[in-house]
Amino acid sequence: MITFFLVGLIVHVVFFLSIFDIYFTSPLVHGMTPQATPLAPPASRLVLVVGDGLRADSLFTLLHNGSSRAPYLRNVIEERGTWGVSHTRVPTESRPGHVALIAGFYEDVSAVAKGWKENPVEFDSVFNESRHTWCWGSPDILPMFAKGASGDHVYTHTYPAEEEDFASTDASRLDSWVFTQVKSFFQSAKSNSSLRASLLEDKNIFFLHLLGIDTNGHAHRPVSQEYLDNIGLVDTGIAELVSIVEDFFNYDGRTAYVFTSDHGMTNWGSHGAGHPSETLTPLVVWGAGVQNAHRVTEPQSYNDGYLQDWKLEHLRRVDVNQADIAPLMASLIGVPIPVNSVGVLPLLYLNNSDQFKAETMYTNAIQVLEQFKMKMTQKKETTFLKKYHISLCQSLISHALEGLVYYHTYDRFFLGCSVVLGFVGWTSYVVLVILKTHAGLNRHPSLLKQVRIPSHTLARLCICVTVVITMFLLIQRSPVTYYIYCLLPVPVWYSVLRESGTLTDLIRSAPSLPLWKCLGYFVLVAFGIELLVVSFFHRAMLTVGLAVLSVWPFLSGLFGKAKFRSLSWFLGCLCLAAFPLMPVVGREPIIHLKVYHTMIHVAVCAYVPYLTHSSLQQKQGLPLLNQIISWTTLASSMIVPLLSSTRLFHRLLSIFLSLTATYLLLSTGSEALFPPVLSWLMFVWINIEQEAMLAQGVSGRQELSTIDFSANIDITKIRQLKLDDIRSHFLHLVSLFSSFDPASVYCFLTVFNPFIMGGLMMWKVPYFKHLYNLCLFLIVLVISDLMALHFFFLVQDYGSWLDIVLCKTLSHTNWIHFFWSVGNPLLYVLISQNCLKNVPHDYL
Repeated sequence: MITFFLVGLIVHVVFFLSIFDIYFTSPLVHGMTPQATPLAPPASRLVLVVGDGLRADSLFTLLHNGSSRAPYLRNVIEERGTWGVSHTRVPTESRPGHVALIAGFYEDVSAVAKGWKENPVEFDSVFNESRHTWCWGSPDILPMFAKGASGDHVYTHTYPAEEEDFASTDASRLDSWVFTQVKSFFQSAKSNSSLRASLLEDKNIFFLHLLGIDTNGHAHRPVSQEYLDNIGLVDTGIAELVSIVEDFFNYDGRTAYVFTSDHGMTNWGSHGAGHPSETLTPLVVWGAGVQNAHRVTEPQSYNDGYLQDWKLEHLRRVDVNQADIAPLMASLIGVPIPVNSVGVLPLLYLNNSDQFKAETMYTNAIQVLEQFKMKMTQKKETTFLKKYHISLCQSLISHALEGLVYYHTYDRFFLGCSVVLGFVGWTSYVVLVILKTHAGLNRHPSLLKQVRIPSHTLARLCICVTVVITMFLLIQRSPVTYYIYCLLPVPVWYSVLRESGTLTDLIRSAPSLPLWKCLGYFVLVAFGIELLVVSFFHRAMLTVGLAVLSVWPFLSGLFGKAKFRSLSWFLGCLCLAAFPLMPVVGREPIIHLKVYHTMIHVAVCAYVPYLTHSSLQQKQGLPLLNQIISWTTLASSMIVPLLSSTRLFHRLLSIFLSLTATYLLLSTGSEALFPPVLSWLMFVWINIEQEAMLAQGVSGRQELSTIDFSANIDITKIRQLKLDDIRSHFLHLVSLFSSFDPASVYCFLTVFNPFIMGGLMMWKVPYFKHLYNLCLFLIVLVISDLMALHFFFLVQDYGSWLDIVLCKTLSHTNWIHFFWSVGNPLLYVLISQNCLKNVPHDYL
């Protein structure tokens, strides 16, 4: 058995790691020569201002009286600059947004394995190509570009991370700090000769990262007065900034300005996905080398209706992709375009000669083509290429980018087939183990007449296959991980073929088993697995599944024998079915739903969120006492159950109350009712399963109220596996009804910390397992593996982090279930004071 678990561990770890090699490798290539336009640039310096979390409509929409909340930028749009909408790509987060703006490429999906605070690999940027870059702003963004610079010419000035507090009395002070620091910087440069000399050089960049808008949006929502007032503060600060810069450089007309945003924000204060409120951000460019406001009389080719809503239909709108801004900034000050940029220069923003525009566009095309050639060269050295995509060079930029994607995903199909083949073999082997050891075959030796392939023939075949695969990978000079993915299926399928007669023996041993019942259970299992898969993307499918489960007592005949329990089951399923229909984000807190609890601890935990919510509404911050109570409750919820009685319902009640206390602190609305409803249904489930066993003629069952976790078990009463056992393995997976609103963690902390916040929100997801017996563990493992195999084909390396991480995490469902199930006995030993292992497995 130890060998079985070790093999299972290896298979699941390989399946886990393969996803990173197949889907989450970095698309960046290195070794290209930076490309720069040989002509003199129109600007000597550039000022980049990024209003973090600013939506396009929030800036461009006029007030009811016809005035603008950003009058200075509105004047720039109407008189002396070019404007448009910058279309960001998912994930609409700060780090990938800034990388796209400054480096010209979109999210590197390999960040999923290396944390999200910094880009996982080194990359080139406009800052790196500049002569000097001075940055002011958030400690979460600026260090990333200083670390990636090839020299020490990127200077960062940041405030402490503790200042990024969602409970702050006024988050706009973050932006005020930036403007104050910039003003002091230029003031000090007047008396600092070395600094002044550096500032008077060309190819300099000044970067202002303004986080106040984003913080106010998270804390108060983008429609709040705090968010809108922050936009006005930024507008005033930019006006003063321009005045200071122009005065310092004696109005030489050699400064270009770019104002934009890294991402937008939904109405409920979140971002990361692909809603237009998250992907549409403002872009305003003016100054040296930039086209002045261009008035139009003809209708423009935008059908989104924004021009009319913003009263800007008389001014030419020039939309760009977010990565296009990097080559635009590089061309304005004459620095090389970042070597990994996939942006296309927006020519309508430039006010220069046709020769300059042509040279700059040619430089942009050569820079993209160099990436394609480098990627193609790398693949030619390590694989047998079937075609070279020479025709893609006809349109240098667009087709070269398409070729980059082609070669980046060249091995994906081959590796995917190898991994799937090995995983299907493993799942088949587990099914055969279940049939052989838990279906009664070992009790009837006369039936074990398996027709097996001779072992020496199988061994020779496997050796030949191994040699062929190894030679193929050696010729291609494949990495070591490729050998693991491709060779793992060989021993797995060798084991499967050795046990190939088990299925035939099972059919012989059960000639009286109705065919319709076998087919019915097969359809039920397939439907249940697919329902769970779909429910991860469409939560309402859980409602359908629970509605179907609610009628089980009526269809099975249990209603006539246990009317009260059957009705309780029916009502419990219907109540639980309401929770998947509730929104996970985007609703206001409903605190009053939490206060109707009788236990003192639970009552305190119900009242703490109310106090916290009131304090945050009044901008008084997170009370220290509330924070202490919250963290103490979280810690004690794992210890208190150990101190309770070992009687079945006493222990379960203690666990329920402990978990409910923590859940209340992490709830923001009607979801606070979820733990009582789920616990009610679980209690009814235990009772109704006992009625089902009695209806099947199982005698001598112990009354539930008399069960003690410390009692010993009669091993002789453990029975063999039945088809009915499969039914009881689905409900424990139906538990992902929690919301994921960041406001859920405000009782614990309000200072931005994505890992702690994410961990707390994952803690509130209830996860129930009710098995200890090896056979039951293997059944759940097979179900989880089949789900994971389905999710494997849904993994994607594009979209929001919600899309990417969800599919990646769900494809690891098998891996999580494997370790969780193996660890369950240890967990149960801790919870039950080393006594739970003695409880009959039918009750677990």
